[in-house]
Amino acid sequence: MIFNGKILVGKGDNQVFLNPRMANRHGLIAGATGTGKTITLEVLAEGFSDIGVPVFLADVKGDISGMCRAGHMTEALQKRLAKIGVDNFSFKAFPVRFWDVYGEAGHPVRTTISEMGPTLLSRLLDLTEVQQGVLNIVFRIADDKGLLLIDLKDLRAMLQYCSMHTKEFMADYGTMTSQSLGTIQRALLELENQGGELFFGEPNLDIFDWIQQDQFGKGFVNILNCVKLFQHPLLYSTFILWLLSELFERLPEAGDLDKPKMVFFFDEAHLLFADAPKVLVQKVEQVVKLIRSKGVGVYFITQSPSDLPATVLAQLSNRVQHALRAYTPQELKAVKAAAQSFRANPAFDTEQAITELGVGEALISCLDDEGKPTIVERAKVICPQSSMSAIDDESRTQIIRASSIYGKYDQAIDRQSAYEDLQQINSAPQPQAQPQQPAYTPWQPSTPSRPRTTTRPVQPSYQRTYSSPRRYSRSSTPFDSMANTIGREVGRSLIRGLMGILTGR
Repeated sequence: MIFNGKILVGKGDNQVFLNPRMANRHGLIAGATGTGKTITLEVLAEGFSDIGVPVFLADVKGDISGMCRAGHMTEALQKRLAKIGVDNFSFKAFPVRFWDVYGEAGHPVRTTISEMGPTLLSRLLDLTEVQQGVLNIVFRIADDKGLLLIDLKDLRAMLQYCSMHTKEFMADYGTMTSQSLGTIQRALLELENQGGELFFGEPNLDIFDWIQQDQFGKGFVNILNCVKLFQHPLLYSTFILWLLSELFERLPEAGDLDKPKMVFFFDEAHLLFADAPKVLVQKVEQVVKLIRSKGVGVYFITQSPSDLPATVLAQLSNRVQHALRAYTPQELKAVKAAAQSFRANPAFDTEQAITELGVGEALISCLDDEGKPTIVERAKVICPQSSMSAIDDESRTQIIRASSIYGKYDQAIDRQSAYEDLQQINSAPQPQAQPQQPAYTPWQPSTPSRPRTTTRPVQPSYQRTYSSPRRYSRSSTPFDSMANTIGREVGRSLIRGLMGILTGR
């Protein structure tokens, strides 16, 4: 809900607002299960949409879809609004677009193998450092040969091609063992079993379709249905990391704006960093730091602040801390650390308050107009203006079909890429083998009694035939036929992984 251009989050002794000018300094919503994190997420998302800022939400539990409908008053809501001191509260719906990696509960979301890049793909496939190096070589060979890597069958075909020519590539690219190539192949099969063949392909997502407003100037709330995706945590977390890298690459520098261009809410954020290599965590940290200048706000939702690396936590300036339960020494340590991250309020003990908060109550501190953290407030979070219950499948389908982008992503496209090109190469006529020259047979005398002669005998006559290896001119090879079509497209797209973006490869 908007008051004087700011988003009302809740009220304690004072009302607590989130300043849109400081929203791209990122944020954190933390708390134990069932303490009200999802309601806080909805309140913030509604506020951003109201001021024209598009939003992305990862709906892990499937209960955020009700944002497309207006809420309704109940006795409990009346009491809460009275305590917060809101007199002119009204219920309303917000513009929503539904998305789904599997294409079942929303518009399909796809990307290409090249856009994902070898670094994130290695994490998705759970490869070792050595296997990641081999995958980097495979991508480089595809780049040099002008072979487009779009979907999983393209990558499988490329792995088979490299396996057949490992000795030829060794001098220029390095060693690729059959064991590493085989491990990557098996990992691809596992990814396909998880639905990866639906995620990789075309038409790939245009991130600018998420940065739109409706006809009334309200920002679209893009809800990614993650109920099924979340069953595969590695695919879910890698998808989120890819989104961050995609935003960082595609958006121009914007500086400090009156409001963000877009805000992302990532639920179950601890999965982004679970078992992630140190170098990847460092790159995520750098992206979180730098994406602010692109006008993007990133908000992580997790159970405890300790779930996130300290270097990432240091970038999250707007904080909403719901209750934490402390039953073990480790949990007590996490509570103490969370309390120390707030600017103390002399009216209460922050550390003690974290364990005493009720459902829908939180410790809130946001940046003020000068960019300084406000004194922490123990506040009741305002209720959403939209419905807090999920919609049925029929209503969801109607909203999907009424969308202005309906039909843009719904039909998959399978254009010529590495798989088809390598099939043509493998079926091309091979150079004819040169016939072997008959072995020389020394001359023997016809009879033992016949005297030797010093004259060298004549060799058996035969026709020496040679078949010169067929030489392909540059204009006739399959590689160059593809290069005329592809141009420099692959060279640009292959560096679109998170590592490539920041190292400038």
